[in-house]
Amino acid sequence: MLQAGPYMLIACFAVSLVSILPLLPDLVVFSWAEAAFARLAKRRTLSICVLFFLVIGIRILLLPRLPIPVPGIHDEYGYLLLGDTLAHGRLANPTHPMWMSFESFHVNWFPAYSAKYPPGQGVVLALGQLLGHPWIGVLLSVAAMCAAILWMLQAWLPAEWAFLGGALVALKFGIASYWINSYWGGAVAATGGALVLGAMPRITRRARTRNALQLGLGIAILANSRPYEGLLLSIPVAGWFLWWLAGKTKSPAAPQIRIVRVFAPLAVVLLLTAGFIGYYNWRLTGNVFLSPYALNTRTYRTTGLFLWNHPKEPIQYNNEQFEDFYNGWEREDYRNTWPDVWKVTAEKFTRSGSTYFWWGALLLLPGLYFVFFDRKMRMPILIFLLGTAGFLVLIWSMPHYAAAMTCVIFLLLVQATRHLGTIRLGGHPLGIALSWAVILLLAIDVGLSVKRHVCDHLQMTCAGDPSRAAIAKKLAQTPGRHLIIVRYEKRHNVHDEWVYNGAEIDTAKVLWARELNPGQNAKLFAYFKDRQIWLVEPDRDNTELIPYQPPRASPQQ
Repeated sequence: MLQAGPYMLIACFAVSLVSILPLLPDLVVFSWAEAAFARLAKRRTLSICVLFFLVIGIRILLLPRLPIPVPGIHDEYGYLLLGDTLAHGRLANPTHPMWMSFESFHVNWFPAYSAKYPPGQGVVLALGQLLGHPWIGVLLSVAAMCAAILWMLQAWLPAEWAFLGGALVALKFGIASYWINSYWGGAVAATGGALVLGAMPRITRRARTRNALQLGLGIAILANSRPYEGLLLSIPVAGWFLWWLAGKTKSPAAPQIRIVRVFAPLAVVLLLTAGFIGYYNWRLTGNVFLSPYALNTRTYRTTGLFLWNHPKEPIQYNNEQFEDFYNGWEREDYRNTWPDVWKVTAEKFTRSGSTYFWWGALLLLPGLYFVFFDRKMRMPILIFLLGTAGFLVLIWSMPHYAAAMTCVIFLLLVQATRHLGTIRLGGHPLGIALSWAVILLLAIDVGLSVKRHVCDHLQMTCAGDPSRAAIAKKLAQTPGRHLIIVRYEKRHNVHDEWVYNGAEIDTAKVLWARELNPGQNAKLFAYFKDRQIWLVEPDRDNTELIPYQPPRASPQQ
């Protein structure tokens, strides 16, 4: 977590602000800003485009303080492999004869060499790679997420309030968040959720084919990024859609028009989506109904996904790092006890609170009370409650697992801000002043993060070790082709993994491999006899690169 200093500053600012809050709305600068804001917001398409390019422009301007992120989490390298595979024009890669030396976390080797993830995040990374760097895809996906959420909010709120919500999302996720400062994802699923929640109200009002296609696209994105969480979001929306299709809600469209203009094109998109998912599974696992994620779980993991799952019998692995991670850290992190349930639940609230909210959002609590009695918010609240319940029963607790609900969270926050604005104290518009304070406190929070070069409040993400990247860059500029053998110590941190490669192994200029037993090492060296072989020991000196020498036998051997 961040040090208390910046948050103490925010708290002091908030306390001092209380004395002048009632005067803020009367200041000329605030009145002028609000009027300009409203003029832009009413031009709906323009405001979406402006927000999209603002996110890109501001983040690029901040590169000197928050540079392009270096991957560091196992999952990031898995997604980068997926992006590299797609950038090469294929869904999977052939199994390599020396796969045991290249074995990596969250990667399948049989029947094909591929990451275990759905393709959504890989698509944006592949796009970025084709444009020059995978992070460009991350940047574009976050900008698209902000634009999509603004578009969604425009279907639920007046234009000015929708633009406020879009601006809050951009401020929260577009600068100092691991969603934009890592390769882990979040924005893709959030975009899918926004398309679903933005299309459905438009369908009930006008029954246009365009909105049916947007709904189908949103569901397709969710199914190919966060399928479990996307399903939880889609269930209430499906009920809403069927209720509307059956004519149970007021709509100017006749039943035949609903079927022809909406149901038919939506059904086509969903059938194509199901067909693609089946084909993707078949190419990566050999089974239409077996996802690569499920295959990886079956192959490597002995722990479950949900709180009630009990671990299976330990598996014997090909290297000590997998033993330590799967038979050690994962099984010890959650042992199916009530203390463990409370621990991971607390982690979810702490991490998600840091990711989706900020201290100034506490000022919205009076307005949030009224939101729960707002009839228009019944469906968003239902989606939020169902999605939160689904998130809480998972063992793992990263906030982007709930990314599909991002648009719902900010819809409720903006609606709370609207209710807050109606509060007056002694004739002064206290609620409006508090609303301004909420925005200012978020801006201050983000500004302090940028000043301190903090890319995310969690600090466990977007903080990869640049040493590995520096070594790879050095050898990329060195003539010939290279094979780096990674030797770990017994005390090695299981989260600091160095052995990851791209989609192309035989033709890659630089390869990373594990040091295994002498027999496997000999096979590896014979296969790559045309390469210069190097040794890296991350647990001793992670910047030193020396010609490879086999380890000395211990006196007991």
